[in-house]
Amino acid sequence: MHNLNNPITYINGISVQRATLLYTELGIKTCRDLLHFFPFRYIDKTQFYQINQLQPSNAEVQIVGKITHIKSVAQQKGSRLVATFQDATGTMELVWFKGQKWIANALKINEPYVIYGKLNHFNGSFSMPHPEMQLVTEYQKKLQSAMQPVYASTEKLASAGISNKLIRTYIESLFKQFYDGIEETLSHEILKEQQLISKKEALLNVHFPKSQEALAKGQYRLKFEELFFIQLQLVRKNLLHKTRIKGIVFKSVGDNFNNFYKYHLPFQLTGAQKRVLKEIRKDVASGIHMNRLLQGDVGSGKTIVALLSMLLAIDNGFQAALMAPTEILATQHFNAIATMLKDMPITVDLLTGSTKTKKRRTIHEALENGSLHILIGTHALLEEKVQFYNLGLAIVDEQHRFGVAQRAKLWMKSPSPTLPKGKGVSTENNNIINSTTKLKSLPLGSPETSGGGEAQLENTLPLGGKGWAPPPHILVMTATPIPRTLAMSLYGDLDISVIDELPPGRKEIKTVHRFDSQRLSVLKFMRDEIAKGRQIYVVYPLIEESEVLDYKDLMDGFESISREFPMPKYQISIVHGKMTAEKKEFEMQRFVKGETHIMVATTVIEVGVNVPNASVMIVESAERFGLSQLHQLRGRVGRGAEQSYCILMTSAKLSDEAKTRVKTMVETTDGFKIAEVDLKLRGPGNLMGTQQSGVLNLKIADLIKDGEILHLARKTAIKLLEQDPNMQQESNERIKKAFNEMTKTAKVWSRIS
Repeated sequence: MHNLNNPITYINGISVQRATLLYTELGIKTCRDLLHFFPFRYIDKTQFYQINQLQPSNAEVQIVGKITHIKSVAQQKGSRLVATFQDATGTMELVWFKGQKWIANALKINEPYVIYGKLNHFNGSFSMPHPEMQLVTEYQKKLQSAMQPVYASTEKLASAGISNKLIRTYIESLFKQFYDGIEETLSHEILKEQQLISKKEALLNVHFPKSQEALAKGQYRLKFEELFFIQLQLVRKNLLHKTRIKGIVFKSVGDNFNNFYKYHLPFQLTGAQKRVLKEIRKDVASGIHMNRLLQGDVGSGKTIVALLSMLLAIDNGFQAALMAPTEILATQHFNAIATMLKDMPITVDLLTGSTKTKKRRTIHEALENGSLHILIGTHALLEEKVQFYNLGLAIVDEQHRFGVAQRAKLWMKSPSPTLPKGKGVSTENNNIINSTTKLKSLPLGSPETSGGGEAQLENTLPLGGKGWAPPPHILVMTATPIPRTLAMSLYGDLDISVIDELPPGRKEIKTVHRFDSQRLSVLKFMRDEIAKGRQIYVVYPLIEESEVLDYKDLMDGFESISREFPMPKYQISIVHGKMTAEKKEFEMQRFVKGETHIMVATTVIEVGVNVPNASVMIVESAERFGLSQLHQLRGRVGRGAEQSYCILMTSAKLSDEAKTRVKTMVETTDGFKIAEVDLKLRGPGNLMGTQQSGVLNLKIADLIKDGEILHLARKTAIKLLEQDPNMQQESNERIKKAFNEMTKTAKVWSRIS
């Protein structure tokens, strides 16, 4: 029996040279790769026509008949070969302009052929130029189906003679040689419960379908399997997390939390914020290690939830850290949190790239002796010198901006397994170190069967720092709404919380679309808003390939705005990528303090500028922005009590996709609805910036269209692991084998933990 992991040169007809091309162009290296290289469309040859049924409108048709006569016909340039083709109902002509001599020798008179091609209709009769032809005897022998698969290709492959027909031939040979080597990967129970066909049958149906129905059954089975194994990996990782890594127990809700909640809370919490806080409190008190994703739209109040979670850690004798992707955002978090805690006995500090050396020393010292309770900062928190006395909670904001290795560094920050002593601290915490050390002695199955996959899975679990310090609880926050299907695939190993309502008193931002020809009325509106004491953002797009163009656009815009809003009556700030950090900060601060009326900028201000008095966001060339970017920009206004506006300026010529984006922005402010539209427009890889990373490299499933299958696959994976966490039951043997095979080579499907 042939092994599917063999290189494709094992397949009849594939030379080393062709194998190299197939690998460099399509990534096909092994027989298994070729087996899972699926067609992207099909030519439907399920219907045979008779000649008397042909219509001038028939595009491509298939007919069975015989050649009765062949002749060469002279024409203006050269000649053409013409064959008379006949069936029981009539005759037509087959025509060739190239390769005539070779074709004339190969054609057999009065032998039945299956022909397929495009019809031409002239003077009441039909002809078919360069038809695809097969003798009926050959046609019957072949695996080839009535619906013909079309595979993705490249120019290099085509010029090397590797045509679609040749790829089909290779796959046909593969089936003939390796059919017995295709193993079932799902259990009898799942196949029966989900009414799925076998793996062999599914693969055959997808490559060589006999009908639309057979194809649908094959695709469904393979989509389910692909999504099932991804979910199995993610759900299992979550369970491993919960069962193998005990978390620090925050047993008490102490004075800091209660006093802040009663006396210093700046506003009433929404129902959604209370629900999320409850979920976090349950996690940190349960003895499991919290690994939670907090999704909340721009302005939904994630910071207050983060602060209350940090107070829980402090009440239990632990420190907390909050890491943000930019200095602006970190500073904003620091200012907001320090202001809210100013009347409380809690120390908060800020550490960024521009923190001076003397100040850094003070921070390092206070962190290590435990007198600093909360540290907020940027990537600077990841520096080796930064060590905590006992970090109990690590919060990462806008987590997708950090690499996996960077995030992992954050939970290695307690230098020793020192646990807090004193009021309200549970003795349960003393068991953590033991449980974490024992982690390695809990394999999935026996060492022989568990393969490399499980070890790889365990290596990604946070085990604390030197000397097995307990890992801090993890809360990751994002203001980029993620559609449910994508969240289940990218973050399926995390527990997900969603803040889905805005704080009371927030007015919905009014969004309008204006063409460049309507600029005068927009300028008048800007003057009126400034007269009311408001401030305005004007944002220009950033095309990374063309810094010169961006700069020119921005400077042209700045000049025309300066003409319309002359000094000294109006003051204008400008921020762009070519400025130094100090200059940017200076201009930002002028705007924040209300010294300037208008902020002209590139997308630097997309994340994290909070100016409650800014009530108008004007986006120039809005058609050049993605939906999520537009949504983030709009979130910079609407932070005060006044009515805010977002004006999308575009040229008159818009592509269909740009029209959809603008229309979506005008119609809704719901980040999740916007994310769903964005997913449909851009696809999952682009949406999460995962195109390059190989994550979500799905072979057959489609997250946009196959949401229902995904839900079913996740439910099935959860049920299986609840009943048999280690997949040790005989009935799950196939699944375990396939799972270990996959996790040995595949990346662990987690982007966070």
